[in-house]
Amino acid sequence: MFSDDDLLSISGLQHLMFCERQWSLIHMEQEWSDNVLTVEGRQIHEYVHEPGSGSRSGVVMLRSLSLRSSELGLYGVADMVEFHRCDDGAEIVGHSGRWMPYPVEYKRGGKRCGRPDEVQVCAQALCLEEMFGLHIAFGAVYYDKPRRRVDVEISEALRKELKALCARARQLYDFADRPTPNIGKHCKNCSLVGECMPDVIAKDRSAAYMSGILRDISASLEY
Repeated sequence: MFSDDDLLSISGLQHLMFCERQWSLIHMEQEWSDNVLTVEGRQIHEYVHEPGSGSRSGVVMLRSLSLRSSELGLYGVADMVEFHRCDDGAEIVGHSGRWMPYPVEYKRGGKRCGRPDEVQVCAQALCLEEMFGLHIAFGAVYYDKPRRRVDVEISEALRKELKALCARARQLYDFADRPTPNIGKHCKNCSLVGECMPDVIAKDRSAAYMSGILRDISASLEY
């Protein structure tokens, strides 16, 4: 079990998957800058995160639901959790019967490379499992372009990926230095490119690499 001081932000897991250096800048050094992408993403979440509840066709919907898992050491806020009638579900205040939680994460744009969105939904599902004492098999991601919901199976493989990511985050907390950036095309979309300075680091690496080659050549000529 993890204490309050050791909890990891669920939303931060996406930063970690995108780039370990970006994650360290945001969550270890409290650096942050906005760009068009981050502003648009925040606007979507601000709309969804208006606290409240509703229901339709036998589905109870809760917005801005606080989440926590002491076992995994995670905390966060779910964009939306739908509760569907289910005999194996849990009781919820103000509604008769039993209900199965179904987390829905809202994202700007379309589906991303890799599985960062799926991992975030998995983290929300595991928090809900601990909070309600049940097993959750599915969640979803809603992409505003093209306004489509994609189901996410909370599989064993996805659960293992999430737990490995949490372990990596805690390992990075023990490092004294920032992780090196994962330099690539994605850097241009990062709002922290100014703080990270990947171009400078890339030049430093190149200079160090060439210095190493020259040292090897000089050493070989001495024989």
